[in-house]
Amino acid sequence: MANDLKTAIEAEINGSKILVYGKGTKTAPRCGFTLETIQFFDALGYPFEVIDVLADDEKRRALSDMTNWPTLPKVFIAGTFYGDTDILGPMRDSGELETLLEAAFKEKV
Repeated sequence: MANDLKTAIEAEINGSKILVYGKGTKTAPRCGFTLETIQFFDALGYPFEVIDVLADDEKRRALSDMTNWPTLPKVFIAGTFYGDTDILGPMRDSGELETLLEAAFKEKV
């Protein structure tokens, strides 16, 4: 992975409290899993960003290498990779996610 690409991805991750790498945009998701993730975060009420990586194979590969997670979407919260809603749903149900998000939004970006 090129250092410039890794640096750019890290800047994106550190620039948002909640960042979703997915297929499509927040207003025009292009796969059901990305749509599900957008709906998941819309329901929680915290601001989040979605970056479309569908057409950027190099970035998709770099993200998979960085996370050891082969599929999209990939969700980062406060700079930490969590996976997708399969991981975050149980965290929401247990209350762990709300605690995490409250702490993340108390910190400065």
